[in-house]
Amino acid sequence: MRSLTYLDLSAASFGGLIPPQLGNLSNLNYLSLGNDYYSLLYGTQLYVENLSWISHLSSLVSLNMNWVDLHKEVHWLESMSMLSYLSILQLDFCELDNMISPSLGYVNFTSLTILSLRGNHFNHKIPDWLFNNLSNSLLQLDLSANSLKGHIPNSILEFRYLNTLDLSINQLIGQIPECLGQLKRLELLSLGYNSFDGSIPSSLGNLSSLWSLSLLNNRLNGTLPSGLWLLSNLEVLLVGNNSLVGIVSEAYLKKLSKLKSLDMSSTSLIFKVKSNWVPPFQLEFLEMSSCQMGPNFPAWLQTQTSLWYLYISKSGIVDIAPKWFWKWASHIDLLVIDLSENQISGNLSGVLLNSVYIDLSSNCFMDNNLSGKIPDSWGSLFELEALHLNNNNFYGVIPPSLRNCTSLGLLDLSGNRFSGNIPSWTGEMTTLMVLSLRSNRLIGNIPPKICELSSLIVLDFAYNSLSGIIPTCLNNFSSMATIGTKNDHFSVFEYHSAPMNDDQENLMLVIKGKEWEYKSILKLVRTIDLSSNGLWGSIPTQISNLSGLQSLNLSFNHLTGSIPDKTGNMESLESLDLSRNHLSGEIPQSMSNLTFLNHLDLSYNNFSGKIPSSTQLQSFDEVSYIGNAQLCGAPLKKICPEDEESPHTHAIEESKEGQEIPWFYIGMGVGFIVGFWGVCGALIFKKAWRYAYFQFVSDVNDWMYVVIAIRWNWLHNNLRGNAED
Repeated sequence: MRSLTYLDLSAASFGGLIPPQLGNLSNLNYLSLGNDYYSLLYGTQLYVENLSWISHLSSLVSLNMNWVDLHKEVHWLESMSMLSYLSILQLDFCELDNMISPSLGYVNFTSLTILSLRGNHFNHKIPDWLFNNLSNSLLQLDLSANSLKGHIPNSILEFRYLNTLDLSINQLIGQIPECLGQLKRLELLSLGYNSFDGSIPSSLGNLSSLWSLSLLNNRLNGTLPSGLWLLSNLEVLLVGNNSLVGIVSEAYLKKLSKLKSLDMSSTSLIFKVKSNWVPPFQLEFLEMSSCQMGPNFPAWLQTQTSLWYLYISKSGIVDIAPKWFWKWASHIDLLVIDLSENQISGNLSGVLLNSVYIDLSSNCFMDNNLSGKIPDSWGSLFELEALHLNNNNFYGVIPPSLRNCTSLGLLDLSGNRFSGNIPSWTGEMTTLMVLSLRSNRLIGNIPPKICELSSLIVLDFAYNSLSGIIPTCLNNFSSMATIGTKNDHFSVFEYHSAPMNDDQENLMLVIKGKEWEYKSILKLVRTIDLSSNGLWGSIPTQISNLSGLQSLNLSFNHLTGSIPDKTGNMESLESLDLSRNHLSGEIPQSMSNLTFLNHLDLSYNNFSGKIPSSTQLQSFDEVSYIGNAQLCGAPLKKICPEDEESPHTHAIEESKEGQEIPWFYIGMGVGFIVGFWGVCGALIFKKAWRYAYFQFVSDVNDWMYVVIAIRWNWLHNNLRGNAED
């Protein structure tokens, strides 16, 4: 084994301590111990106590230790510096927290061509040694996702052969240096997700070899430099989430024939092209949300046959979706479609899409003298994971064909005119995590089969005309019954956040009396909203088992009975609204255990008795309890009968005080007598003490006489002397 030169154990899902005996393989040229993210998911991770053994591998040319935990090795830089032949060093996601070594005056990386330290915790500026001691032949430098601070130093020019520079996802500030335009061999430049300001340097137009440019999520302003449109090798152009302005016309894009990914989202850029424009490129990724593309529907999209990601929400489109669009979308591998928050209208009958994610919400899709219903053909979307049709004008019953969408994890049909019953087959959609049918015209009972959705984290049936009792089996929502869990097995919350996109799965929810948009934290939300219906009966006691539930809204129904005694077991509850029902009885004492509760509304019921004492329940305003005539105690001004003090009680207390006064004087008299005879009695009956006492008094008298006489004589002489003067 000592003659071994090549050892690759990467992605083998090994875990535990890396044996330092590897240092005995002194002839190794290539060593790869790197794991990946998926190994961590299964709880297997390699780690080291120290790296002193690595210095024995003096012939090492390539070292990959990605995802190996190195946080205990504070001298990692010194150890790596001993490898003088090292050409490739990859230490991504190794929990390193320091790239500055005060004890190291020189870093011997003169042979290094690739340095990747991505995803560590270097919470400091880019160190000087990086530019002073690395090889001039460095080709690739990746310091992304490291919390690096400060500016990009001009000494970056030392790497004149650099073809890849990734400083994204840090905390770098200032302007992007003009000198970057002198790195003529750059092919990839990624500076996204920092705090760069100012304009984009015009010198970037000199990087003729550049194929990928990412400046996403900074504070850049001004217009796009004209030189960018001359970069004929450009395949990726990502400038979204900046304060950029100006018009982008087809004239600027005519030389970008290799362009595959384009992101101008959340800018003030205006994408203005002719209706008959045929782009010279074939896009795969297009993110133009919150960027002006309208008012006409972009006809040039039909020329893009390789597109898999289309995100043009809030793009100012006020138009009818043309028939060619649905036909085009169904014939290509378009996995993500988001047309939300425009004013797009049109007929969806007969539309058949193959996408994984579809968001047509907040548009004007309606009846165009045809059906105006969800097409039955959509039931063949077996791979569909998220369907947003909220805030449109769809009507009719929820089509049973949707039960065939067996991968569906999010179904949002809120804000339409759907009628009929909630279909019981929804309980068969076992992958469903979010079900929102809010603000429709649904009637009938809540089907008990809904309780089979064990992965459900959001259930919103508010503002319908539902009746009957609340199913007693809601405790079967196991994702709501456990604290601190999230459903990582389902990809709907992750997938549509593509690597080049900052958006997450989103949903509008009314929680704590306000409407909120949930994105990246949606998978952590646990809520049930059945408000504003006609539900009757009591609140099922089983609901108290949902210890992970954060928000429960049952307001504006006809519920009776009392609040379940074990409501306090719902320890994650942050919002509870039971207002405008016919509930009665006392507020359970267990509710004082709801330490996270910050929104409570029990108003306009028939509650009685004293509000339990606790820090939380007394912190709410009176409005939380108003409309319950028999309720008393803080924070209400009404005092409970058991807390009131009667006149008879005052009389008894005054009588007790009157009886206590004579005993006070009796005790004082007895104390005086005991003290007097304790001293005087001793002097009368103890002769020696008596002589000593009177001798002491006599000595004190003589001392006082002498002192007074001397002081008087001194004062008299001074007064006489002053008079003679």
